[in-house]
Amino acid sequence: MSAVDTLRWHGGPAPLLELIDQRVLPRRIRYRRYDARAGAAGVARAIAAMVVRGAPAIGVTAACGMALEAARWRDLPRERLQDRLARGAAVLAASRPTAVNLSWALARCMRVATTHRGDAGALAAALAALAARLIREDVAVNRAIGRHGATLIGDGARVLTHCNAGALATAGYGTALGVVRAARRRIARVWVDETRPFLQGARLTAWELLREGIPCTLITDSMAAHFMQQGQVDAVIVGCDRVAANGDVANKIGTYALALVARAHRVPFYVAGPLSTIDPATATGAAIPIEERTAAEVTGHAGVHWAPDGVAVAHPAFDVTPARLVSALITERGIVHRPNRARIAALLRG
Repeated sequence: MSAVDTLRWHGGPAPLLELIDQRVLPRRIRYRRYDARAGAAGVARAIAAMVVRGAPAIGVTAACGMALEAARWRDLPRERLQDRLARGAAVLAASRPTAVNLSWALARCMRVATTHRGDAGALAAALAALAARLIREDVAVNRAIGRHGATLIGDGARVLTHCNAGALATAGYGTALGVVRAARRRIARVWVDETRPFLQGARLTAWELLREGIPCTLITDSMAAHFMQQGQVDAVIVGCDRVAANGDVANKIGTYALALVARAHRVPFYVAGPLSTIDPATATGAAIPIEERTAAEVTGHAGVHWAPDGVAVAHPAFDVTPARLVSALITERGIVHRPNRARIAALLRG
């Protein structure tokens, strides 16, 4: 399997974070470097600018940002360092509001920051170690998601996916594409939605699948219903940025439409994501904050502009799919069929 490093974390006295710049893929493979001078603010800017994207990847990247912030101020007294870390966490939390993995990772970092009893240098080392641990955990979680999800895929399956929920959206392996990787011997074709307007499917998912020799066909978002109508889609598998307590799912804009079309054509609609994406504090999808991104990402791409100047633009980056449209939620702890409040609660209890 061809590997792709979404991020590279180098701990130690002079920690360094390297992020593959997903804005220039697949034309170029370029890594951007963030050291202690960049701190939390520099990493937050990278998240907001989509250098890195995907809910699990954003979470582990934020943890690296906290470790860089600690390294930046490691000569301060511990109490002042804790204050700096709280400020850094607030900056990171504001970088992208929809993906709950971000606040989940920051909460783990702040628990270490507030309970650690060593000096500032020891606290910085502890946060660097936590970042490394979260990266390892994420890859292991994604592999478990893949193993569980593969049991849902039949021989010769034609699978449709939306956005990018692969290695590039995580610390490695992927969630929705983790299922594809685990079931690759049984999958005949992956239909890849281009995923307007940022083209994560066309630029990232297709690139990952081609690198690994997994058969795939790129389609525009508006073609998905046609291929379902023609009986050429056996399952839809997507990732998720937040799952509410009742099973409603926030994912890349266009996911809700796919779920509706899948229901109309009796195609199972699967959502793959780690337990860290489930937010029991959010009762329903109506309470999930939806990020509104810039008009420039809709009016053009990569320096090419096609919309007339002055046109009004709406750009919600995510939509919410009601739980009633989700055939199953695939997690590292197992599969929840027809997720609802009671089944989600039982899953979280373990």
